[in-house]
Amino acid sequence: MIIDIHGHYTTAPKALETWRNRQIAGLKDPSQAPKVAELVIGDDELRESIEVNQLQKMRERGSDLTIFSPRASFMAHHIGDIRTSSTWAAICNELCYRVSRLFPDNFVPAAMLPQSPGVDPKTCIAELDKCVREYGNVAINLNPDPSGGHWTSPPLSDRHWYPIYEKMIEYDIPAMIHVSTSCNACFHTTGAHYLNADTTAFMQCLTSDLFKDFPTLKFVIPHGGGAVPYHWGRFRGLAQELKKPLLDEHLLNNIFFDTCVYHQPGIDLLTRVIPAANILFASEMIGAVRGIDPETGHYYDDTKHYVEATPNLDAAQREKIYAGNARRVYPRLDAALKARGR
Repeated sequence: MIIDIHGHYTTAPKALETWRNRQIAGLKDPSQAPKVAELVIGDDELRESIEVNQLQKMRERGSDLTIFSPRASFMAHHIGDIRTSSTWAAICNELCYRVSRLFPDNFVPAAMLPQSPGVDPKTCIAELDKCVREYGNVAINLNPDPSGGHWTSPPLSDRHWYPIYEKMIEYDIPAMIHVSTSCNACFHTTGAHYLNADTTAFMQCLTSDLFKDFPTLKFVIPHGGGAVPYHWGRFRGLAQELKKPLLDEHLLNNIFFDTCVYHQPGIDLLTRVIPAANILFASEMIGAVRGIDPETGHYYDDTKHYVEATPNLDAAQREKIYAGNARRVYPRLDAALKARGR
C-alpha cells in the first residue's frame, strides 16, 4: 500500500473560488457578502473534479490513498477576522469530507483550522472537534504564521499553542505544519514562504523543550523539511551549543518529514541524512509544481519515481516510507484502514 500524506483539494469546482471572492469583497461592502447556503456544489461536480485530476494521477503513478486537506494557499488566515476564517474553514473542510465519502478507498480527510492573527487558538477547537468526531479527520494542518508572512504569532514552543496540542494529544492526531499565502512581498508563497516556514518550525522546536511537555506530540514538516536536511550539520551543531540532547533524542521521536522534494538529488539527500523512520511518502500533486521536468521527462511532483530510484533505501525502508510510517504517525488512519481490512 502506498499512502500519500500530503494532498490538497486544489481542483475544487470553480464555484468555491467564486464564493470566496464574494466573501472577501463583502469585508469592504457587506452587501456583497454571500450566505453559506448560496454555495451549491453537487456530488457529480466533486466526482468530476477528482476523477480527472488527483485520482487519475494516483492511478497512473501507483499510489493508493491520499490524506486530503483544503488547498493550503486558499486558507489565507490573514484575510478578515475569526468569523471569516471560521466560515471559510467549515466550508472547505466539509468539501474534503464529502470527497472522502465519495471515494472512501482513496481519500481520508485532514482539517484546516479557522486561525486568525492575534486570536486565541482556543477558537479553533470547535472546528477541530467536529472534523475529528463527525468527519473522521486523521490530522490537522497548523499554520504557525496566520499573518501571511509577517510572523506576528509566538513560536510553536509558546504556551499560546497549547490548547491545540492538548486536543491533538486527546485525539492522537498529528499536525502538518503548513503556512498559507504570503501577503509579504519579500516572500513568494510557494518558493520562499513555505520553505522558510518549514525551516523556522524545526528551529523553534530545536531551541525549546516542547516535547518534554508533550512527549507524544507529532509534527509533520512538509516539503522535505525545507532547509533542514541540507543543513543537518548546522542544526546538530546549534543543538550542541544550546546544550540540547542529540537531535535523534531531542526531536526525531516527534518530528517527521515528507517527500515533497521535486528532484532526484533532493530525495537522495533526504534519505541519506534523515532516518527512514522519520520520512513519510507525499507528493502534493497538482500543487505548487505541476509541470514536467525537461531534464527527465517526468512530472516534478511524481515523487514515487525518486523514492524508487534512490540507492539509499532497501525494500523494508521503502515500505516504511510508503505506508508503515504513515500508519504509525497517523493512528486514526491506521485504525480506519484496519476497520476496512486493509
